[in-house]
Amino acid sequence: MFTIKAKGLDKMAEDAKIKKVEELLSKSTNPYPYSYKVTNHALDITSDFAKHEGKDASLAGRIMRLRKMGKIIFMDLLDESGKLQVIIREDVIDKDSLEMLQLIDIGDILGVEGSVTKSSRGEISIEARKATMLSKSLRTLPDKFHGISDTELRYRKRYLDLIMNPDIRKIFRTRSKIMDYVRNFLNSRSYIEFETPILQPTYGGANAKPFTTYYNSLESDFYLRVANELYLKRLIIGGFEKVYEFAKDFRNEDVDSSHNPEFTMLEFYEAYKDYEDFMGLMEEMLSGLAKQIHGSYSFNYQGKELNFKPKFKRIYWVDEIKKLSGIDISKMTDEEAKKIAKEEKLDTKILNNYHVADSLFDKYIKPTIIDPTFILDFPAYMCPLTKDKRGNKFLSERFEMYVNGMEIANCYSELTNPIEQKRKFEEQEAERKKGDDEAPPSDKDFIEAIEYGMPPTAGCGIGMDRLIMLLTDVPSMKEVMLFPAVRPEEKRHKK
Repeated sequence: MFTIKAKGLDKMAEDAKIKKVEELLSKSTNPYPYSYKVTNHALDITSDFAKHEGKDASLAGRIMRLRKMGKIIFMDLLDESGKLQVIIREDVIDKDSLEMLQLIDIGDILGVEGSVTKSSRGEISIEARKATMLSKSLRTLPDKFHGISDTELRYRKRYLDLIMNPDIRKIFRTRSKIMDYVRNFLNSRSYIEFETPILQPTYGGANAKPFTTYYNSLESDFYLRVANELYLKRLIIGGFEKVYEFAKDFRNEDVDSSHNPEFTMLEFYEAYKDYEDFMGLMEEMLSGLAKQIHGSYSFNYQGKELNFKPKFKRIYWVDEIKKLSGIDISKMTDEEAKKIAKEEKLDTKILNNYHVADSLFDKYIKPTIIDPTFILDFPAYMCPLTKDKRGNKFLSERFEMYVNGMEIANCYSELTNPIEQKRKFEEQEAERKKGDDEAPPSDKDFIEAIEYGMPPTAGCGIGMDRLIMLLTDVPSMKEVMLFPAVRPEEKRHKK
């Protein structure tokens, strides 16, 4: 026999449950057994009642509703697939089970065996002959009618959110289907999935502040990756022609509805292709995904109808900024950027050409985008890992794809000239020294790698959390992350 300590529990509501555990133990009933044989789930039975009617079934789930009417107990059991009513009659259930059932509460996990039937009101049910306690709950579930209204508490205690809210469980099932679809799409085209380091001696592949840690055995600072780009390119150099990875990336940035310091990025690279090839690939992948999830290219997102039918709209970054603002950013210097930032009242702390151009895009172009749109040909000074536009050295062969004002994907005709790459890394180093703490450091090992020769390559990154937001119609990235980081409880009210 084991003892249970009440430390940390709400004594007012939970002491009685602890006494029930002790009473179960005194009757030689283990309230936390090792296993239970499940033959059916709720959805199996409710979706095909005719097949199961009158037959025996064994299922397990959490008690979500409990009602006693004389010598009959009605309860709803919730398993992974859904809810099913259980009917317990004193003259049908076995004696040991009936004794155990005097000690049950909403929230307990129960196993039941019996025959599939319908209640007098026509509800599909199991009439139980035997019941087994599988886990005695010591805490009280939230009120099923009010649930958890505190959004941060929902994230902090996601397990309760999942128990109480079927729609939340549906979001994460859909997330899994989306990841499977994209993985199968790439695998069917002979891409190979790899895993690259999360802890890196030099971070790179994106303009972002890193999280820093220390590697004791190597006596060195390391960084949580901000991107896996440079490692996947090493695989292309090593001879693989089609590679991809679903990567957890980490950027030490602010949190809002479309940004989170930890997020999931898909990056994929293919040798002998360029960004034009990848526009076609993206249209095929994402239009097919929308149809797979919604049965149509069109679907609703937060009150707006989005249409993923190919071909997607194309907008040219520099031309569009010039058309809307009169500013030509293609050759903008840092000094010109400072003046423009002041005149345009831009919200950027870093006054160089990169950040000012980005802010102009946020001001003039981003708010106008609803349906999937490719934004093409960035200023070259914004693209240290990208080849110059053919015929125009002031532009780069890069596109970003936006939907509903959110960046979903970023693609390059990858820079493969080691001499040019080294020069661009040095320019970034100079920006870091001038105060741009998002500019990544030079990666000497990567320079050495491409000095051995890298084939022409296209590469693309897709922010999976944002894409899943759109496809599940939720307003925040945290709604599609199972356990997003939240402020520690003791600091929650000290902000």
